[in-house]
Amino acid sequence: MEGCPVHTPIPECMLLYRQDRLDEAGELLFRNNPMTAVTSQVCDWKKFCYGHCVLNVKQMPVKWYEIEQEISGRYLEKARLERRSRELEGRRIAVVGAGPAGLSAAMWLYEAGAQVVLYDANARMGGVLRYGIPAFRLDKKYCDAYEKILADAGVEFRGGVVLGQDVSLKELSASYDAVLIATGAEEPATLSIPGEEHSVQALPFLKNPSAYKLGKKVIVIGGGNVAMDACRTAVRQGAETWVYYRKTFENMPANPLEVEEAKADGVRFKVFQAPVEVKENGVVFRDCENVVPEDGGRVVTRIIEGTDHFVECDTLLVAISEKPDTELQEAAKGFKNVFSAGDFLTGPATVVQAVASAREAIDNMKTIL
Repeated sequence: MEGCPVHTPIPECMLLYRQDRLDEAGELLFRNNPMTAVTSQVCDWKKFCYGHCVLNVKQMPVKWYEIEQEISGRYLEKARLERRSRELEGRRIAVVGAGPAGLSAAMWLYEAGAQVVLYDANARMGGVLRYGIPAFRLDKKYCDAYEKILADAGVEFRGGVVLGQDVSLKELSASYDAVLIATGAEEPATLSIPGEEHSVQALPFLKNPSAYKLGKKVIVIGGGNVAMDACRTAVRQGAETWVYYRKTFENMPANPLEVEEAKADGVRFKVFQAPVEVKENGVVFRDCENVVPEDGGRVVTRIIEGTDHFVECDTLLVAISEKPDTELQEAAKGFKNVFSAGDFLTGPATVVQAVASAREAIDNMKTIL
C-alpha cells in the first residue's frame, strides 16, 4: 500500500475479496483510483506493489495486480459516477487532456460537485491509453468504458480542440473557475545527429502503425516502455525488429516484464550501442561501455571512439524520451486558477503516477475555490 503512488487500500480489498464481496472491493478500488482497471494491467508492479510486498523476504510476493485486474475489470462494467460532496458545487472547471490524469481528474471533480468540461486534441477520450499503448497490451474497451461512464454522468467532452490553436489558455482561464492542464508529454526528444530526418518518431507510429511502411528490418532506438511498445508493434507487422540501446539491460527504464515480453515476441536486442549518424539505408553506431569512477561514484556510460560500424535497416524508430510543452508550462504559471497534472507536469511517468498527480492537483485546486 505504501509503495503505490495512489496508496491502493490493498488490505481492505483483500479482505473483501476473500469474503467474495467483489462489488464492494471494486467500488473501493474505483473510488481510490478510477484508472484501477488500467493501472493493474500496465503498471510497473515490480517497482510498486509487487516489489514492495512484505513476502518478498521469502521470495513469494503476492501477485496483487492479478487480483486487482479481476476485481476492477469486472467492476468497470457497472461503475457509475455520483455526486458525493458539494465541495465544488457551482464551480465550472475545464480539464484539458483526456488521458489518464485528465480522465481521473474529470471523474473526481464531478463527484465533488463541479460542472466539468473535458477537452482533448484527439477526437476521442483516452490519450496515451487509446493512441499510444498498443491494443495487444491494453484493450481499447477500457477507453470506451470510461467514455461511457463520463457521458452517462453528463460530463461534456469537446474533442479535436488544440490548446493554443483552437482555444487559448487566457480564454479558458477567464471562462472557468479553474483549469487543469493534463495534455501529457508528447514532444519527442531528438537524437541530434546527422541524418535524423530519415528516422521515424515512435509516438506518431504507435498512434497509427498502419500508415507506415516499415520494410523488412526495423531498428528501435531506446530502452523505455515506448520503445518496447514500438518494437513489439513493429514485429507484429512482420518486420525483423531490433532494439539498440546505449546502456545495458539493467539500465533500461522500461518495465522488465515488458522487455521479457518483447524478447518472447521475437524482438532482438543489442546493448552498448549509440547512434552517431542516420543514413537512408541504415544507421552508424558506436560502441559504448560502462565506466566506474575511481572515487566510487555513479557509473557513467562512455562512447568508445574509433568503433563506428554501419547497420542496415529499412526503418529507424526513435523512442528515446518525450517532454511536455515547455512554453505552455511557462504560460500556465501566469494564471492563479490554472493547474497541471500528469506527464505535462512531471514528464514521462507511469499511468498510476499520472493519476496520483491528478489527485494532488485537485487538492491544490480546492484550496482556492
